[in-house]
Amino acid sequence: MSFSGRMQNSHFYSVFFAPRGRDRIYDLGMQLAQMYLSPYDKLIGIIGESGSGKSMLIKGMFPGLELTNDDNGVNTRPLPILDQEDYGFFTAHTYHLDIRFEAAFAQMHELAEAILRAVQNGKRVIVEHFDMIYPFLKINAHLLIGVGEEIMVTRPTVFGPLPQEIYDRVSRSVVYRRMAHSAEDLCEYFMPDEDFKRCRHSDIKHGFVLAFDKTKPDFDLNELESKVLNAIAQDLTISYVDEGHILIGDALHPCTGPRTHMPSTGHIENFRLIKKYFYDPIADRYLLAGRVGPHLDGEDSDDLNEIDTAE
Repeated sequence: MSFSGRMQNSHFYSVFFAPRGRDRIYDLGMQLAQMYLSPYDKLIGIIGESGSGKSMLIKGMFPGLELTNDDNGVNTRPLPILDQEDYGFFTAHTYHLDIRFEAAFAQMHELAEAILRAVQNGKRVIVEHFDMIYPFLKINAHLLIGVGEEIMVTRPTVFGPLPQEIYDRVSRSVVYRRMAHSAEDLCEYFMPDEDFKRCRHSDIKHGFVLAFDKTKPDFDLNELESKVLNAIAQDLTISYVDEGHILIGDALHPCTGPRTHMPSTGHIENFRLIKKYFYDPIADRYLLAGRVGPHLDGEDSDDLNEIDTAE
């Protein structure tokens, strides 16, 4: 059995790069809501590892929604969806719950029953770690969103895709996002201060892009790569400080995605810079690209986001 959406019935799935900074994830969340969210969607499943940015994406899609697993440790109790009958007319229209978190406090069948009851009462329910509750619900979501290196958006039918398929894909790829973000911050840390202050961020497969408006940077790319590789060899700890900073070793560094990193620099595999600046004439900016993980096809050309067409 599956809920079938009344809108966008021909939509199979869409794929976006998963941004690393808070503001970019918020913006993408708003975009996804405008493009894919239907008023008829009552059950929305979010899938991905802890620290992948699921909660930030939800905040972008549903501004003002009170999340029950607040990152600052202020958790809503009692869990509203388990207490929904107590308020009659005044029950919430939209509920949120994090299954991995709530499994420590409630039985899975209780959570599944509460989700179904809310949906049957016309409420909307946003479920993080939807793959964990699916075997108890036995119904799929109206809209499934997986967060890894990519953000996958799909509107499943009785024929799938199933939540476990989404989880398998995003859980394999999220390590590249964390490695890329860690390497990106190291590049920022070692580049000249004036260029660090003006650089902006974008994405490529298994990597990152630093963008510089109008003026081409003049720092040496081989020297920058060497400094980053040396920091990787030192296996410096990367740790969360607050929502705007991390520590690289004992050095404070600004970062708007402080939870999406490897635990230390030594976990960054096969870092390399593409030894050229790419010029975007439309935006009048210069782009510096870095890669992590295995060498990909197209890396020796300008096609860094080559699409794999193999069947």
